[in-house]
Amino acid sequence: MALPEAPRAAKKPSIRSHHGREFIDDYEWLREKENPEVIAHLEAENAYTELTARHLEGLRETVFEEIKGRVQETDLGVPTREGGYWYYSRTAEGKQYGIQCRLPITSADDWTPPTIEAGVEAPGEQVIFDGNVESAGHDFFSLGSFDVSADGRLLAYAVDLEGAERYTLRVRDLSTGSDLGDVITETAPGATFDASGRFLFYPTVDESWRPDTIWRHEVGTSTDDVSIFHEDDDRYWIGVGLTRSRQYLLIEVGSKITSETWLLDSSDPTGEFRVVWPRRDGVEYEIDHAIVDGSDRLLILHNEGATGFELVDVPADRPEASDDRRVVIAHRDDRRLESVEAFAGHLLVDFRADGLSQIGLIALPGDGSGFGDLEILGFDEALFTAGWSSNPEFTQATARFGFTSFVTPSTVLDLDVASRERRVLKQQTVLGDYSPPTTTRAASGPQPQTARACPCRWSGRSRSRLRGLLRPSTSTATAPTSTASTRVSASRACRCSTAASCSPWPTCAAVAKWAATGTRTARRSPSATPSPTSSRWPITSSRPGGRRRSGWSRRAAARAGC
Repeated sequence: MALPEAPRAAKKPSIRSHHGREFIDDYEWLREKENPEVIAHLEAENAYTELTARHLEGLRETVFEEIKGRVQETDLGVPTREGGYWYYSRTAEGKQYGIQCRLPITSADDWTPPTIEAGVEAPGEQVIFDGNVESAGHDFFSLGSFDVSADGRLLAYAVDLEGAERYTLRVRDLSTGSDLGDVITETAPGATFDASGRFLFYPTVDESWRPDTIWRHEVGTSTDDVSIFHEDDDRYWIGVGLTRSRQYLLIEVGSKITSETWLLDSSDPTGEFRVVWPRRDGVEYEIDHAIVDGSDRLLILHNEGATGFELVDVPADRPEASDDRRVVIAHRDDRRLESVEAFAGHLLVDFRADGLSQIGLIALPGDGSGFGDLEILGFDEALFTAGWSSNPEFTQATARFGFTSFVTPSTVLDLDVASRERRVLKQQTVLGDYSPPTTTRAASGPQPQTARACPCRWSGRSRSRLRGLLRPSTSTATAPTSTASTRVSASRACRCSTAASCSPWPTCAAVAKWAATGTRTARRSPSATPSPTSSRWPITSSRPGGRRRSGWSRRAAARAGC
């Protein structure tokens, strides 16, 4: 059967001027979304596509069913403690969006995630946000900002119902489930509460969809919001957040090759932000707040004269002081430091070396000695990816990380910081007729020191991981549980990362159907999609179970193609 001619859009010349030069665009008129002629053309294109691809309908359904058959649709994530609650996400068969839930902790010393069954409501469980309910009746739904106040009372969330990637921000009282009167339109993802929960900070974008302005909103009031930071240079994107210690608010500014951070003491949320290091072309850095031997310090990971990055610590009140600046992890040509996160008694280090994403830990003894040695966590496989995961609490007694390899499905574990004991929480289940290979994979070239130095025992019970990447296992899990680690000088470190927290995004089944059929009932902005081994989420807010820092990371945005 002869195919009809494909529809062709009419040419309607339009002149645009840029930098003193004129450009003729024949198809500028297609931007008019409400124009009946534009709608008719799109409908014609859809009809043509359906006609020409009709012979692939059976194959599409086969591919979709095969993908769906590998997905455990009814599932839940590993609960992550933040404040007085355990936060986690559920997915349910046939539903496209995650269901965000929480359970109260049993005591201040409760660091063991509760045992929760997929598909079964836990006693005391509270649903704080159900994307399936919120999206009902809408052709399009995308969740942007998502942040819970430090006291667990308020939820800030933002949704886009049109696909314009400009979100309407609201505040929900979690004790009643009702939204407050706060409605802020035209925002970008990345809103965050201050430490008190009284103020909400959020970004907006310019005409090019670049986050360029940070605003302060007082919750529960109708007063005009205050613009507190604006970036004129269109090479730079900005984001706002809170340090894990909740002692400082941050504004992060970054381009592909340059970054800058501004600080404000969270006890004075209406005060003026101050710059940490003024931007210098080609210099990238990011910071975290640490308390070292009772003093407030800033940990600065930078690449000035250090291609693979170097970690230094400086006084929080004098970050540019050269007389009180210490090198914590020196630069090395054969290693790239990716991130350092500070806690009350230790630092977590992500790095890349020997072609592998690896993790390490540095103790903060608090006895006047400053920093302990770097301990690199060892694994008994030559080729693997490991990364610190969701660890939002400054004083937490455990450190969560992810591990995967060619022969080990994605696995989430908790490390007891005091004993260095490892506990498997969840390992991905691969449905269907898949069985792990019995052969091992050998690395070519020099073997990583961590892989040689530390043979680990493998055992444990499976539980859960995030965003559909890990699925619960019904059998004994295989994952590292050795308490051994490789100790090296604190001046020799490295990095990687794995994201793990609750997911408000569509389930794998919905994404699979979208890919197979073109049905766009659920879509997430590509700029907000992380790699499975990234702990940085560009243009997203600090989620429950996520790191409490800026919603934007320059290096993450670069990886996402921003």
